[in-house]
Amino acid sequence: MITDFLKTETFLIIIAGINIILIIIYICNLIKLNKTNKNYKNFMKKLGNGNNIDEMLREYIDKVEEVDNKNKDILEYCNRLDKNISLCIKKIGMVRYSAFKDTGSDLSFALALLNDNNDGVLLNGIYSREMSNIYAKQIKEGKTINKLTEEEERALEIALNQK
Repeated sequence: MITDFLKTETFLIIIAGINIILIIIYICNLIKLNKTNKNYKNFMKKLGNGNNIDEMLREYIDKVEEVDNKNKDILEYCNRLDKNISLCIKKIGMVRYSAFKDTGSDLSFALALLNDNNDGVLLNGIYSREMSNIYAKQIKEGKTINKLTEEEERALEIALNQK
């Protein structure tokens, strides 16, 4: 019975009518979409004071991405600086003393210069009336292979205790 109805002209007329209604709905939707697009473009031009706001937004997005890339470069540079600065001298210990009894003031000195890893140099300047000498001793991880004087040990201890 259903197959007989599908073969009749009435069914074809109903299908044709439905197709015509669907085409009319499609055309109405197309007209509304075009009108909405036109209104959107006019709104964007008014919002952008005569300029196309879509283009302005795209330009701003490009600029933001450019700034973001520059920020990444700056952060990488700062990280490299942080790594390099740990190698700079940051800890200093100094002790002044009189090396000889015949000199009246504390003109001799022991000076420890260390980085964050406690690597550096220990300088000992010995002053006398006839001459002045400076000796250097290498410091590695807070220690040296050379024997230290009492003043040098105090200068090294002062430098090691700095944060």
